[in-house]
Amino acid sequence: MIILADQIEAYIKSLLATSQTGILELKRNDLAETFMCVPSQINYVLSTRFNSQQGYIVESRRGGGGYLRIIKLSMNNDAEFQRLLDAAEGQHVSRQTGEILLKRLIDEEFISIREGLIIKAMIDDNVLKVADVNSELLRGNLLNALLITLMRENLS
Repeated sequence: MIILADQIEAYIKSLLATSQTGILELKRNDLAETFMCVPSQINYVLSTRFNSQQGYIVESRRGGGGYLRIIKLSMNNDAEFQRLLDAAEGQHVSRQTGEILLKRLIDEEFISIREGLIIKAMIDDNVLKVADVNSELLRGNLLNALLITLMRENLS
């Protein structure tokens, strides 16, 4: 069974994929009517699946002429990559946040699915808990080292 949130996410991503600019403007109510749901369901999808960690900025204006503007960030942009580096450096990173970052690296084709699976195994709680350190801090440091390596490869 396909979850409504998955359908909404797939629909928005398909529209973004056809956009030349990586920017999509929609009306929340129109989207809610398309999927026969309440606007708060659209808000849920946007907040959980289209946030900055996943490579998106969502701008919203409410009211009669209100709109949603969804902007897909590209990791080809050095500033965006630097923002990710800064976010991971010396920070406590949860398993979920690490997996979101890996999914984004795969989606942006910086790493392959196989490489993503290998890294996911390395940052798993069961692997990190054997170290006598804070696993979330270690995960952050590992992901930071990964991003630095990818940036170096990208800039070479």
